[in-house]
Amino acid sequence: MHTFQIDVQVTRGTCVESRHRVHGAVVSADGALLGAARDAQLVTAWRSCAKPFQVMSLVETGGLDRLHWGDDELALACASHGGEPEHVSIAERMLRDIGLEEGDLACGPHEPLSRRGARILHDLHMAPTRLHNNCSGKHAAMLARARLAGWPVSGYERDGHPVQEACADIVAAWTGLRASDLVRATDGCGVVVFSLPLSNMASSFARLGDAWARVDGAPRRIVEAMRSRPFLVGGTERFDTVLIEESGGRILSKIGAEGVHTAVDLDRAIGVAIKVQDGAVRAQYPALLRLLQHVGALPGVLSPRLQAFARTPIRNTRGDVVGGVYVMDA
Repeated sequence: MHTFQIDVQVTRGTCVESRHRVHGAVVSADGALLGAARDAQLVTAWRSCAKPFQVMSLVETGGLDRLHWGDDELALACASHGGEPEHVSIAERMLRDIGLEEGDLACGPHEPLSRRGARILHDLHMAPTRLHNNCSGKHAAMLARARLAGWPVSGYERDGHPVQEACADIVAAWTGLRASDLVRATDGCGVVVFSLPLSNMASSFARLGDAWARVDGAPRRIVEAMRSRPFLVGGTERFDTVLIEESGGRILSKIGAEGVHTAVDLDRAIGVAIKVQDGAVRAQYPALLRLLQHVGALPGVLSPRLQAFARTPIRNTRGDVVGGVYVMDA
């Protein structure tokens, strides 16, 4: 097993001003731990990285076909989107298709995560709605699962509701755990969130990549939707979108809040998962990119778009570059 260094430092001039400790795991499709950064068994909340699995029961039970939904709707269900007009339009259409509306979403409104989305909303003098929430696609898909199964729509986001129990069963199966092993809490968008070891997170993405390559069915549809619609997964110049695009769809990446991120090298079905110990987003992207470089999923010299995430400048109020954020061995 390889040991990797992916801690991130923040410099001001020639001085290291801050450091972010980063934990990580690299796992093959057969569950073997190939590499680790600090504690690969660290238990933490998986946050939005779980979305490709949370939508899986809708796909497996034929919900997409019954609703005549395609890659747009499926990609948005897996997304942490930027709240741009294209994202909002699809989420709104998903709700309309099942006879519901924005008020049925359990997630709250928040400012669009992409700069373009925020700018458009500001220029229109509009306040953000629940549709702008980066998880609105996931919520719309969960409502569709309840609607099609004849389950109550009210409370679909709560622990114990059949929708959340179905999600827990699938997350457990793909991560190699029992549903009772998953530590449950409430995510930022209001639905159930699961905590589990980083190695199990990485294993699930490795297995997803392996299933995508070998068999038809829900895993292939989910992966293909995300690969073919990278803009819907994130948004304008957002990290997951850029990584999928710049890798030519070879790497599937899914962000989570508080410094957690999961990805898979689809060519080799190798999954990776990281957690920035203090949850700092500024350390999240350079750490994941460096880990992907360590395992050979990305070249030593990154494309300009990815390099902008790997080493970001720190500027003062005048716009002068006074430091940077990057992996400590960079």
